[in-house]
Amino acid sequence: MKKITIDPITRLEGHGRIDIFLNDKEEVEDAYLVIPELRGFERFCEGRRAELMPQLTSRICGVCPVAHHMASVKALDMAFNVEATATAKKIRELMYCGYIIYDHILHFYFLGGPDFVVGPDAPPEKRNIFGIIEKAGVDIGKDVIKHRAYGQRLTEIIGGKATHPVAGLPGGVTKSLLEPERQEIENMLNSCFQFALRSLSLFNDIVLGNSNYLDLIKSRAFLLTTNDMGLVDRDGYLNFYDGKVRISDVEGVKLAEFEPAEYLDYIEEKPLQNSYVKPTYIKSMGWKGFKDGKGTSLYRVGPLARLNTSSGIRTIEASREYDRFYSYFGKKPVHHTLAFHWARLIELLYVTERGLELVNDPDITSEDIRNMPGKPAEGVGIVEAARGTLFHHYWLNNEALVKKVNLIVATTNNYAPIALSIKKAAINLISKGNMNPGVLNMVEMAFRAYDPCFACASHSIGESRLPKINIYNSNKKMILKI
Repeated sequence: MKKITIDPITRLEGHGRIDIFLNDKEEVEDAYLVIPELRGFERFCEGRRAELMPQLTSRICGVCPVAHHMASVKALDMAFNVEATATAKKIRELMYCGYIIYDHILHFYFLGGPDFVVGPDAPPEKRNIFGIIEKAGVDIGKDVIKHRAYGQRLTEIIGGKATHPVAGLPGGVTKSLLEPERQEIENMLNSCFQFALRSLSLFNDIVLGNSNYLDLIKSRAFLLTTNDMGLVDRDGYLNFYDGKVRISDVEGVKLAEFEPAEYLDYIEEKPLQNSYVKPTYIKSMGWKGFKDGKGTSLYRVGPLARLNTSSGIRTIEASREYDRFYSYFGKKPVHHTLAFHWARLIELLYVTERGLELVNDPDITSEDIRNMPGKPAEGVGIVEAARGTLFHHYWLNNEALVKKVNLIVATTNNYAPIALSIKKAAINLISKGNMNPGVLNMVEMAFRAYDPCFACASHSIGESRLPKINIYNSNKKMILKI
């Protein structure tokens, strides 16, 4: 049996490899996503003071710190039986808009987008932001840098730091928003709104305008039929910061909708002997393995899943693009994995519009920014990280020390679908004599669409492996090294 190893997989946060096994006919027999990291954050949070958790957990990842900070703060709100003031909630959500802006820009232009803008068959040294600049022009590169910086600057103004914010407290935030800061944020968001529109225009021209890309998006190689999960507001509309968690089935029918504190009644993790990441599944349906289709207990999270589960988007321009998205595919839900990229740009547009609503709210500069906490107990905080639904669950003792922690991050939720997506892509794309670097890159595209963050889902102990793709024949002799 021939083995193809892609080690490490590229353009993601964290480390991983793909092992593909071919039979004697050189057809794909099986494919595995291997995460050679150990997740250990929950254990060394035990015994810490509860008020340290928003800063400590933000260090899980340098890409997702705002998501962990906010989920942690919301968990402490519940644990200390205190509700943040109306102004504090708006300030928190405004900061969160800045995080989604810089994170979604990062993924589309640096990680996932190069496969479309430059092309999946382009040389590896071209499939990056520099290749995008060469293809789309220097001005787009300048805009990417500027607007990512705007998202981080927004986070810095409110959060105190651009990468690891310190603003969140149980019951509120550390400081109010001053008028000069509000004006600066408004100016940046206006520019980000225009940039989001230009990004969608670029996607429309380069991706939707290319018949080969459309065939790839709609191909069996990138079709995965699972349930979907996402956070929605009280009316069922898309929301990143607050609301209920909704699960819909493969046909878009609502299976469940629950409050954060109820999550353990609806989802469960499955320990595996061959992975440090535990896949999740719908508890009432039971673990049915790595299988998609009707009756599967697997679900996806992230941009595409959020659109699939939501009843719509409240902001004007993003709502129009949402309608165009489903009109284009002719159905809802959409199960084409590569459609994650379009959904991500729709969300980018949404958070710029939502941010403008918040920054122009008369209460945003109010000094009523905190309610005092009560006695410590147990709390759950849920937000939509850029990659999908994020759960923080803390058990505190009477001295407000952490007794136990449970973290389920977006990539943990997506782990089984990612592994299954890779296998489907490999089966449909690889055949005899068809194992060139472009094809192997298209296999990687199956996981890139999810924007996985294995730095969040697991944490490394030891040294990372060096980049390599080795192809062996049936006698285990290396025949190609890339």
